[in-house]
Amino acid sequence: MEKKFSVLIIDDHPLIIEAYKTAFNYYSKENDSILFHIQIAQDCDSAIDLINDIKKKNKRLDIVLLDIKLPPSKDGKILSGEDIGLKINQILPDTKIIVSTTFNDNYRVHSIFKSIDPDGFLVKNDLTPKELINTIHTVINDPPYYSKTVIKLLRKQVANDLLLDNIDRKILYELSIGTRMKDMPDVLPLSIAGVEKRKRHLKYIFNVEGSDDRELLQIAKNKGFV
Repeated sequence: MEKKFSVLIIDDHPLIIEAYKTAFNYYSKENDSILFHIQIAQDCDSAIDLINDIKKKNKRLDIVLLDIKLPPSKDGKILSGEDIGLKINQILPDTKIIVSTTFNDNYRVHSIFKSIDPDGFLVKNDLTPKELINTIHTVINDPPYYSKTVIKLLRKQVANDLLLDNIDRKILYELSIGTRMKDMPDVLPLSIAGVEKRKRHLKYIFNVEGSDDRELLQIAKNKGFV
């Protein structure tokens, strides 16, 4: 009896997309009873449109391969793949999410785990055809699947349990695009004093001593939050 899986690949790199498609097609050939219907989204806007359409039409979405480092949506409401993952968890909670990212920073990986709780987590530097096949097999049959770099990071003790919420990440995003402090309350549910308090907290957890936002943004960028 054939088993069909609906798959959505969200990534902005054509070569990576082709590698994922090849892995799914190979797995299907090796397992005659399994078929994959694959859709592609190469940016946040098209991904959200597809996800909303699937929900609206009451269709199934079995597996999402989600790149975290995506450019923000045109309206600035979706800042990265992490926000897409949160959206999927909210409206399509039965969908299995495989996160794929270039980030290998301990804090960033833990933050993604806490926010999305993915069924698979891959660091792109670990990816090989065999790794992708193993990921597909495990996520279908007995998730989760973590690539070797993710496992190493999980085994490390985290001195400070760093988790930035959506407001923190939006503050960093607005700072990165040059939004002035006096305009922050127009795009965030905070007063100027509230934004300043959040900024002080961010500088504390990122160990930034100066008053200049540039150092904060540079460290946040290095850790994958901008």
